Order: sequence, then C-alpha cells, then structure tokens
Amino acid sequence: EAEARRLLKQRRNVALRALADGRDAAALGGILWQGAAAPYSRAECIAFCRVMIARGWVRVARRRGRIQGFIARDGDEVCALYLAGRARGRGIGKLLVDEAKAVRPRLWLRCAQANGAAQRFYRREGFVEAGRSDGRARAEQQPDITYIWAGEGA
Repeated sequence: EAEARRLLKQRRNVALRALADGRDAAALGGILWQGAAAPYSRAECIAFCRVMIARGWVRVARRRGRIQGFIARDGDEVCALYLAGRARGRGIGKLLVDEAKAVRPRLWLRCAQANGAAQRFYRREGFVEAGRSDGRARAEQQPDITYIWAGEGA
C-alpha cells in the first residue's frame, strides 16, 4: 500500500503534453535509442522521432521539466512507448497508456519477443496476444508479438 501511494504521488507530478514542434526530438530519440533493441543509430532514432512528432503522434510525460518518456500513436496503433531508464517502474508508462485508452476504443502494438518486461507490462494493462511473427517482414528483423487492447469490458 505504501508503494502504491508513492507511485500515485509521483504520477501526480507528471505532466502529459503533445509536442508542437521538434524541439524534443533529440531527447526522445535518445530514449528510443537506449530502449530499443533495434539496429539503429542514435541519429536514426532522432530522425524517426522527428517524423512521429511532425505527424502529431507523440505525447510526452514530463516531471520537473525533464522528459520521462513518450508514447507515439497513429490511430489505434501504438507505434512507440519508451521511458527513460530512471522513469521505469514509476507508473509513467501506465499513465501514457491510460491516456491512449481514454481516447481510443481499441489499441494494438507490436512488442519484441525478447522484451519480457514489456510483455508483462502490456498483459498487466489488459492487452492480449493476437499473433506472433518471426520478424522477417519488418525492418528490425526481430521476432515480435502483436498485442491488442479491445477496450474496457470487451
């Protein structure tokens, strides 16, 4: 119970906002580069974040002015959900996903099969496995799992 109170207090200090421009692309690209098990350079991750920002897909979580993480969503697809290392385990990922759930009746995403922590997180958040892929058709060439969240009570 004390841990739950601590997490709630930390989440109250987190602000979510849309990005109006690409000023945060370098910080988001750094978070993506550190968190992704993909064969991309830091510069490629920053460029990808610029594209997602320009398309209006990105919501950022800030605490005390520092970026803690972000979610990028194209309609129902969660294209990216990454947290800075210091932000993991503090309820910030849940906060970002809960906001996405509040505005979409259904969400889906792909998660690397090698990322057990992310799989546990998505299952905890009500996502169910819908399929697996060997990854050959994707740029990362890594096996993945498709997860779907079909809304409350579905």
